[in-house]
Amino acid sequence: MRSVSAAPPSVVVFDLGGVIADWNPRYLFSSIIAETRELDWFLDNVCNQKFFLALDLAKDSHEAAKPHMALFPDHAHHLKTYVERFAETVRGEIAPMGDLMRRLHRAGVPMHGLTNWAADTFAATRARLPVLDLMGHITVSGEEGIIKPDPRIFALVCRRGGFTPEHGVFVDDSLKNVEGARAFGLRAIHHRTPDETIAQLREMGLPA
Repeated sequence: MRSVSAAPPSVVVFDLGGVIADWNPRYLFSSIIAETRELDWFLDNVCNQKFFLALDLAKDSHEAAKPHMALFPDHAHHLKTYVERFAETVRGEIAPMGDLMRRLHRAGVPMHGLTNWAADTFAATRARLPVLDLMGHITVSGEEGIIKPDPRIFALVCRRGGFTPEHGVFVDDSLKNVEGARAFGLRAIHHRTPDETIAQLREMGLPA
């Protein structure tokens, strides 16, 4: 239960992929790699977090993918496919989270976005996520050359949004990023399910 002495946060900052946007590379590759164990191995060892982080720092995903393609020449065509068919990894907004954003917007709660996402694929995807128009600012790692949980990117969000860390709450599905946000001074929620996140925002005093 929320402490009576803790004022509700006045600003909500959302991660996008896996929180607001229904992104999963499995959506694309399950139609390409039929054998489940082979697909799991590929996503764990090749098209994995190391690969995604390289893209997340990039303005140009094609160029950023090349070093990883060189490490895995037998799978280079699949990595190239990930970039070229990125749209197939995103199925739109996660409905309960989009509804949450609309409730917060109607209540006048400012919202911003902070995402580890390549600049080019984010730009190509944004129009398919009209709920993002409810956000005041969206800070994209690929545009800035900084990725979460670097404290500089949290500072950038606060500066652009015109709020101090103690007035914000950050929602992310990565525990590492949540811990980084807390170390910076933001309240933070480790997003697992929409219901859990909504409940935690309500406990903080927000009209979620």
